[in-house]
Amino acid sequence: MTNHDEAADVRPLTLAWVSRHLEVGERIVRIEVLHGGVTAEMRRLTIGTQDGTTRDLVLRSFVDPFYLGHAEDWLNREADALSLLTGTGVPAPGLVAVDPTAGHCEYPSLLMTHLAGRTVLDDAGVETRVPLLARQLVAIHALRPAERPREYVGLTTADTVVTPKGADEAAWATAIGVIRRSAPPYEGRFLHRDFQPGNVLFDVPPPVPAGARITGVVDWAATCWGPADLDVAHCSTNLALLHGPAWGPRFAQAYEEAGGGLAAAASERLYWQVRDALACSEEVQLVAQPWRKAGRTELTTRAVEERLDAYVTALMDALG
Repeated sequence: MTNHDEAADVRPLTLAWVSRHLEVGERIVRIEVLHGGVTAEMRRLTIGTQDGTTRDLVLRSFVDPFYLGHAEDWLNREADALSLLTGTGVPAPGLVAVDPTAGHCEYPSLLMTHLAGRTVLDDAGVETRVPLLARQLVAIHALRPAERPREYVGLTTADTVVTPKGADEAAWATAIGVIRRSAPPYEGRFLHRDFQPGNVLFDVPPPVPAGARITGVVDWAATCWGPADLDVAHCSTNLALLHGPAWGPRFAQAYEEAGGGLAAAASERLYWQVRDALACSEEVQLVAQPWRKAGRTELTTRAVEERLDAYVTALMDALG
């Protein structure tokens, strides 16, 4: 077995657990770190098969003490989601095994199939990718599982919002006032809950970005039941921070053009847009870090804060 680097090593108990879930005659021949995750360690495992070919699996392990308290819940939810998605046409990994309580591994872990493709975070080609993202999210929201996942949980409150330094204080005060109101009524949908460019894999054949296609959607640990507006708002916020504030409203428009349904009243749509944007204010540093590691070095914490301020201000300007 060879490793791409020493950091790729899989711990002994986990390695033994993975090996028990391989086919007869298979063995791990290569381990490689996958970058971009925030909450868990990700490893790509190349498996040598009995007939001399290879296949890839992905190992997800929660090792950070800050996230260990959530690991059992997140891994169970992801395992349930991956099982539900099998055969639906939504390009998600296949579940191989899960150890949510670290009964066999050193840390809570999940083993799944590997999907082809890569995340694409560059500005170039975003106008092509946004309609693809919208159509994929419409397909996810069209799922009607026999057993619904749990109801969504709000990720912020009016009292925990962090107003960026130098932000338009009047706009932010108005935005905070929006989410002090009760959530509007909604028709529930199956939500990914973290649908955004960092969790979508693309095949982008060079040198024609227009030929891009989605090959996978990953990280289903936050799957829940709630308003379609919430998933749309989350992707809108991420696009606004990655590519500029104008891309937030453009994604909502693309979602509707793809056949997706949003809240009928503009005030109700605004509630979900603002709720997600303000939730991001509490973790700007965590949001920006994987983007910089992926090559978007200009997206410093401060730069992302400024884009968030501009986006929130634009939402409030639209309110009139």
